[in-house]
Amino acid sequence: MNDFNTYMAHGRTMDASVNEGLRSFMLGVYNKLALGIAVSGIIAYVAGSVAPISAAVYTAPMVYVVMFAPVALILGSMFMMKNPSPTGSAILYWGIVVALGLSMGVYFLMANLNMGGMTHFVITKAFLATSATFAGLSLFGYTTKRDLGPIGTFAIMGLWGAFIIGMLFAVLPMIFPSVPFLEVGSPMQLLISGAFALFSAILVAWNTQSLKETYFALGGDQRGMAVATNIGALNFFIYFVNIFQFFLSMMSND
Repeated sequence: MNDFNTYMAHGRTMDASVNEGLRSFMLGVYNKLALGIAVSGIIAYVAGSVAPISAAVYTAPMVYVVMFAPVALILGSMFMMKNPSPTGSAILYWGIVVALGLSMGVYFLMANLNMGGMTHFVITKAFLATSATFAGLSLFGYTTKRDLGPIGTFAIMGLWGAFIIGMLFAVLPMIFPSVPFLEVGSPMQLLISGAFALFSAILVAWNTQSLKETYFALGGDQRGMAVATNIGALNFFIYFVNIFQFFLSMMSND
């Protein structure tokens, strides 16, 4: 009887240790994400609100670098992450944070110039809506017992499809600027943004569940967990930005 009680107590201790380790790991991912969002927001605000910086960043040829640098980094990450290291994955994460921060500074510039229905209030509303949506989806992914693998695979394919179409619609207006179908804020642009947001929303839940599985698979490998923290935060950050841009498009067109 004493042996049984000792075994049960040991089992409860192990379960508590595992749960505490998982919570610590997930908290590390969320903290890195929150810091990335804060840094990106500060960069966006400064780039879009300080006139000399705005003039330097959002005029040719620098504006094209700002537009396509995030895309180049995200595409490059597929090759960089074949054998990732903690340092390499961290550099990639912060590089994308800075690049997307600069690209999103255009929203603050538009708000300061009263363009396209963009205001600081709209930006704040979109951010709060995105935060609430993200939190709810991540909580669902953390607590659900359902395997989200199949729907996650579908969402990844859908996100890449939306990405390819989105790239076409980013380039075509430069070639055919007078075509209404291609204008910023057109129904097609909103549809593409909505597709990004929908697939990203699914992937928030899927990535949360996947990170839990990754934690158990790593079995305490600190190097592996450092890489997983960086990649998990990076994925979350990209999904957050996609959802944020959709809310921003919807609210600025009200």
